[in-house]
Amino acid sequence: MLPNTGKLAGCTLFITGASRGIGKAIALKAAKDGANIVIAAKTAEPHPTLPGTIYTAAEEIEAAGGKALPCIVNVREEQQIINAVEKAVKTFGGIDILVNNASAISLTGTLETATKKVNLMMDVNVRGTYLTSKACLPYLRKSKNPHILNLSPPMNLNPMWFKNHCAYTISKYGMSMCVLGMAEEFRGEVAVNALWPKTAIHTAAMDMLGGAGIEKQCRKTDILADAAYCILTKPKTFTGNFIIDEVLLREEGVKDFDVYAIAPGHPLMPDFFLDVEIDTTAVKQEGYGTAKEEKKLIRSQQEGADAAKAKTESAVAVPSGPVAETFRVIQGAVTEEYVRSTQGVFQFELSGDGGGTWYIDLKTKGGSAGFGKPPLTADVVMSMSSADFVKMFTGKFKPTLAFMTGRLRIKGNMALAIKLEKMLSQLNSKL
Repeated sequence: MLPNTGKLAGCTLFITGASRGIGKAIALKAAKDGANIVIAAKTAEPHPTLPGTIYTAAEEIEAAGGKALPCIVNVREEQQIINAVEKAVKTFGGIDILVNNASAISLTGTLETATKKVNLMMDVNVRGTYLTSKACLPYLRKSKNPHILNLSPPMNLNPMWFKNHCAYTISKYGMSMCVLGMAEEFRGEVAVNALWPKTAIHTAAMDMLGGAGIEKQCRKTDILADAAYCILTKPKTFTGNFIIDEVLLREEGVKDFDVYAIAPGHPLMPDFFLDVEIDTTAVKQEGYGTAKEEKKLIRSQQEGADAAKAKTESAVAVPSGPVAETFRVIQGAVTEEYVRSTQGVFQFELSGDGGGTWYIDLKTKGGSAGFGKPPLTADVVMSMSSADFVKMFTGKFKPTLAFMTGRLRIKGNMALAIKLEKMLSQLNSKL
């Protein structure tokens, strides 16, 4: 863990989305120095499923040694942003740091993303970041060491980061483009940087995306709080950088990263937008912007698809091998309980050996699994290589990791896809 230095004592931080998760963690780290924190977030009343409100966050910040100003702010509403900024200046005399943390996510393809979801992501991620920065900048320019920090990724134009969730990627890269533009526009006056995690971070949002058990593959929000603290205590000449938490902390001399793990020693899931080469035992990070692995993957999938097509044309027989054996075991493991609790039909488009169209029907009485099109229209269609499919169904490759790294494409009902992952964890002992 990175120790506090006291450098943020008396500084005023305006943090969007600070009622929980990463925003609150950054707030609590700064509060230990005696900083003033403006909690600019939506949750004033307790949420039915998400923890924390702006008021409970304020109590924690004051208990940690800071001063808190809870403000109800939906960053989609410009007037709410302006009101909170004015209230912050009136209360604390100015603003020294802005952390654009508020974010909306929907990991869906172009045809599956409802217009209201597109609007939400663009409004919160891009427009909200832009307008909050615009409202704070006149006051930031008066500060001795002003910073804007956006929780957004390095702009990796590898197509794999666009193909599964185009709208989300555009919205997050919009935040990164604010860094690119504003760092140059306000160079010498205000530092503007981006921070992104190397691995998945355990938050309420991650629980919703990944389901039960996902936390073991994640780090705590503390790693981002430490990295943010490190950036925000640097001089304003440190600007225009796209920072990865672990890379920065290693440079700062942090050696023990187990302290940040939810389950020390457990394999960690790499975060979006960072190209990685997947191995079941280790994850190695490649440089940003390299599409080498994806090209290799596309080529192998294409070769596999061609082979599968040739097989289909020459014979209609059910393929044999590891995929067929996996489906045979799944068929034997399907129970009425799985059917009753899942109520979904899953279609798999597999490339490579034993590829083709396969299905698991967990909607029809008795359930079934096998080769060919499902008996009912599929609720979820998953596309991947047959080798990755076998690894996934034998517990050697997490579906969430496969999805986040572009090795698994999902169309349809994401909630059902998560249900299938839960079922997989129960089936692994039999496969």
